[in-house]
Amino acid sequence: MPGKIIRKHYRRARYVLYRETLIDAKEHILTFIGSFVGIGLIGLLNSQYLVANDNLFLIGSFGASSVLIYGIINSPLAQPRNLIGGHVISAIIGVTILKLFPNELWFAGALAVSLSIVAMQITKTLHPPGGATALIAVTGGVKIKAMGYLYVFSPVFTGVLILFMVALVFNNLRHRKYPAKPIFKRRRIHKPL
Repeated sequence: MPGKIIRKHYRRARYVLYRETLIDAKEHILTFIGSFVGIGLIGLLNSQYLVANDNLFLIGSFGASSVLIYGIINSPLAQPRNLIGGHVISAIIGVTILKLFPNELWFAGALAVSLSIVAMQITKTLHPPGGATALIAVTGGVKIKAMGYLYVFSPVFTGVLILFMVALVFNNLRHRKYPAKPIFKRRRIHKPL
């Protein structure tokens, strides 16, 4: 009887503290340092090369991406294909929709987010912060809107690459492994008999 009670409480504890929950303090430290360095580098580039009030490199969707790529690195949504592809595809869609419907903000925002979700699903690059990237392209300030397709390259693509490079370094310390699958697969050479 005590074994059943223990198993029952164990299952409840596993439900509450599911596998992705980081319990180890060292994991929390790596997550903090990785996200701090990633966002910090983007902010530093922003402050060195742009006027401090123009925060064009620091877009809100990078904060959400940091949660995924530094906090829950095994999630399919946090993998490099999703991170880079999701942001870039969504940025292209956001800028395109803004150019097509510049005067209907409510419509352009809804259309950009909806199309970016479907495009990410079709291309298997689903990354939730990508929806925010598309919305920022439409609803961003005058300077972001004036960038046009340059928005796709910088801040989106360059910022995502910075986050990715930092994730490669900090997520592969200790026993962590990022990306979950190797980026480049080794090909087996079959020798003829």
